[in-house]
Amino acid sequence: MVKNTSHPFPSDELLKSIQRKNVSSSLNQIKRMLGNMPSSEIAHSLESLPPKERKLLWSMIEIEDEGEIIAELNDEIQQELMAEISTEELIKIIEDLELDEIVDILQALPESRTQNILSAMSERDQKRIKEALEYPEDSAGGLMNTDIISVRPKHSIEVVMRYLRAQKKLPKNTDQIFVVSRENKYIGSLPVSSILVSEPSLNTRELMETEMQPLDANLGNKDVARLFEQNDWVSAPVVDENLNLIGRITIDDVVDVILEDADQNFLGMAGIAEDTFAAPARAARGRVLWLSINLMTAFIASMTISLFQATIDQIVYLAILMPIVASMGGVAGTQTLTIMIRGLTLQQINSTNFNWLFKREIAVSIITGLVLSVLVGGITYFWFNNIVISLLISIAMVIN
Repeated sequence: MVKNTSHPFPSDELLKSIQRKNVSSSLNQIKRMLGNMPSSEIAHSLESLPPKERKLLWSMIEIEDEGEIIAELNDEIQQELMAEISTEELIKIIEDLELDEIVDILQALPESRTQNILSAMSERDQKRIKEALEYPEDSAGGLMNTDIISVRPKHSIEVVMRYLRAQKKLPKNTDQIFVVSRENKYIGSLPVSSILVSEPSLNTRELMETEMQPLDANLGNKDVARLFEQNDWVSAPVVDENLNLIGRITIDDVVDVILEDADQNFLGMAGIAEDTFAAPARAARGRVLWLSINLMTAFIASMTISLFQATIDQIVYLAILMPIVASMGGVAGTQTLTIMIRGLTLQQINSTNFNWLFKREIAVSIITGLVLSVLVGGITYFWFNNIVISLLISIAMVIN
């Protein structure tokens, strides 16, 4: 059983142990390390290994721990491992997971395999999972967990306490329970802290909070993350179009959304999205399109330069200095792109401030261009002792 401890994973030691896979002592050492690590660190280790070693490490994990670990993996590696697991084994692996984690896993499987797994579950779980699967993966409905606790507004705190004690265990990250009408319409929330310190004779309506607006199930997951960040929520209710309470979203799910979005944006800047240890053919296939577009722009730049071939032939210095101008322009463009992507990710850029930001970037580029043009012009003059070339390269730097 994987222990829930904080333990820095000795990746170098692990790799050496796996490379000595024919030595039984090394296998025992790996199993001992796995037994002292939380599932999140094992998942990170699987993501950090090449495919061959990843398979070996996965084969050493106890089946009762595989569910928690597979739920922590990124989509690509998760699908890679699940493709080699039989449906019967996968049912055993995921049966003890949180409902939202099961939904995440099923969304990545073919429809036929999903149906086979659902047929092995209880009718209650089937119904709840099918409801969650109706919503897009990147929506509040796809993110939510349908494992919720709700009470009526007329119930006393004493009744609520008895009800909570009767539960085998509370859902993860339960900081509040929800108040609903007889028709299951969302009314408000009741913090667990208020329940613990309030008089048992008080009723739920007197203590419940109504400031928190429930999240629409069709709301995008990035908007969900923004609301959590703005309001410092730990959990939030999710309702359907009729305001029926259908689930809740917790902060751990939101953190996953934020990390995944940041990862996609970072890789998207370079036009890649792949497992670090993906096979060369698969990695190359994913990069060819982006590189082909870059190749086209490079040819356009080359054709533009060829228009001035006669001038370049006469003034060889230009051929030496052109890469400097091109390089500085590329770096400046990357800086602006990074700022824009960050602003879009944090939803700080919109129609009301776009013009201001556009003018700001123009001003920044002019200031940096002027400063660097003086620097590069001075260096060029002392290098080639030619004032004309110095002025030309300075002007080119500002324009670029």
